[in-house]
Amino acid sequence: MEDLNQRIERHYLKEGLYEDIVERLKDLGVDLENVKRSDLAAVDEFHVRGAAVSRELARSIDLHGLDILDVGCGVGGPSRMLAEEFDCHVTGIDLSHEYIRTARALTRLVKLDSRTRFVVGDAAALPFGDDSFEVVWTQHAQMNIPDKKKFYSGIKRVLKPGGYFLFYDIFKNQDREVQYPMPWASTADQSFLFTPKEMDSILAGLGFKKVSSTSQTQAGIEFFDALVAKMKASGPPKLGLNVTMGASTQTKLMNLLGQMKDGTLALESGVYQKG
Repeated sequence: MEDLNQRIERHYLKEGLYEDIVERLKDLGVDLENVKRSDLAAVDEFHVRGAAVSRELARSIDLHGLDILDVGCGVGGPSRMLAEEFDCHVTGIDLSHEYIRTARALTRLVKLDSRTRFVVGDAAALPFGDDSFEVVWTQHAQMNIPDKKKFYSGIKRVLKPGGYFLFYDIFKNQDREVQYPMPWASTADQSFLFTPKEMDSILAGLGFKKVSSTSQTQAGIEFFDALVAKMKASGPPKLGLNVTMGASTQTKLMNLLGQMKDGTLALESGVYQKG
């Protein structure tokens, strides 16, 4: 019988993902000898609002030159952005073997492998030493993790004293049943949503100081409304979230959009500092 991590990895699995992305780049006329990070932005930022919100989060503190851990890194888009635009040294970790294989290959393709590394691992059991990173960064990862205290305790452990935790995540906004599938879960038994207040309580209990928080729900709704309108007008993009989510992309995105609009789900970003 599959355990939870195996079920979650299967949910995200897209066989031959790197090869598919390369073929789509070719179809778009991209020179594979000179691929830019911007050529990948539509597919390698697997979260609401994509590259734009990653850049906003990165500018919330001075990240330049820091050692960063990207927890739940996916295929590595934000890690590459942090390396290239903010001169950071970035380690990405993800449960999915296929995502990590793709992250490594895409990073070589855009020639950023000297400033990044990617490892397969469990976000709730981080395989790094104490006080290893100046920043821990995570986007849309905690929804798959049932033991939130264990997850955030691990983040605290690997952060250096005074280090920062930056997050951008999906939360439950009220006690209402969530409809699946969602981008992060095919069924309810793969999803573990909680509220921003519950996260704040856990982090405060671990000794984190809250620096800032920003509601991202309305910006996320506007992003999806524009995306849906564009898809209705011209069909699925050649290179977009449909590449990672497959045939169920529209159903997942419409479920997420609808439940953000009705107040069931919320988006929030923010910064905490380790005491």
